[in-house]
Amino acid sequence: MERRKFLKGAAIAGTGAALAAPAIAQGGKTITIVSTWPRDFPGLGLSAQRLAERINVVSGGSLRTEYFAAGERVGAFDVFDEVASGNSQAYIGAEYYFGGKHPGFNYFTSVPFGMTTPEWNAWIKFAGGQELWDELAGEFGLKTLTCGGTGAQAGGWFNKEILSPDDLNGLKMRIPGLAGAVMTKLGVSTVSLPGGQIYENLVSGAIEATEWVGPYNDYFMKFYEAAKYYYTAGMHEPGGGLGFGMNKSWWESLSDYEQAVITACCNEEMAAQIEEASAKNGEYLGKLVNEHGVEVRAFNEEVWDAFGSAAEEVFEETRDHSPLAAKINDAYQASLREIGGWRAIAEIEFTKQRNRILDIG
Repeated sequence: MERRKFLKGAAIAGTGAALAAPAIAQGGKTITIVSTWPRDFPGLGLSAQRLAERINVVSGGSLRTEYFAAGERVGAFDVFDEVASGNSQAYIGAEYYFGGKHPGFNYFTSVPFGMTTPEWNAWIKFAGGQELWDELAGEFGLKTLTCGGTGAQAGGWFNKEILSPDDLNGLKMRIPGLAGAVMTKLGVSTVSLPGGQIYENLVSGAIEATEWVGPYNDYFMKFYEAAKYYYTAGMHEPGGGLGFGMNKSWWESLSDYEQAVITACCNEEMAAQIEEASAKNGEYLGKLVNEHGVEVRAFNEEVWDAFGSAAEEVFEETRDHSPLAAKINDAYQASLREIGGWRAIAEIEFTKQRNRILDIG
């Protein structure tokens, strides 16, 4: 209760009397939320459910959430159209699932060799990213906020070692977004599957490799039953960010107070999800290795260089899609170099030296 009072107080103090909490209307407003994640899905799914419940609690019931996991109301990849049409009010998911609508959506989840989660948050909130997101999403009748982040993701699960770029040629792999386009250029046959369908496809041999998130999330997926090589750092999602996408007309119908509640809840869940992953990944990597005999690997520089060359081609092709795609890419890349440049000489250099002295990693 004290936490709830604090959050309400912070929202009100931040914007003055206009956000004074109204008396709770009888029944409140119902928000139907659809998700790209299965129910009770460790990590991502539980985060989505936590956010839906938080909105209900923090609003004091004035915003009553009705949550549907993937497949319960619409399919995982159908949530975009469901909300844009107004059939539901909001979705929780990864924006790169909607790259077929416009390639610019990829930049609001993650792109190859892109921003880490702290860098991406900085871009979204303080370097123009939200404004670009609003411009893009607005073309489809949506308003989207950040609501989660995974941190740097693992390179993925493979049923063989990847010792050179040639080992990727002909491989069947689940990997969405612009990273999928990078892999395609290296001869990989790529597919984009919802999380709930990956395991069955990997076990059956329909795919031979997959990326997902990181050790904490991946442990519960049991990918180790079909692929024993686990590659750590990957180029594909250095900081996967998630979106809370709302029907724009519905969002604009809300009071300032109601918008503030949703924004505060999304921001809190963004922090909670990345903090949870950071706390758990090391522990669950140990479980994968010690309990299930997973063999941890790292891509060598020859493979990384091949990824880099292919990514350059993908970015150029993305820019050619449309003026808005070029605008988003160029702004993203410029901010990456500014934000990432400072982090390289501050936090990253410190972490490297700390780990060397303390013999970590």
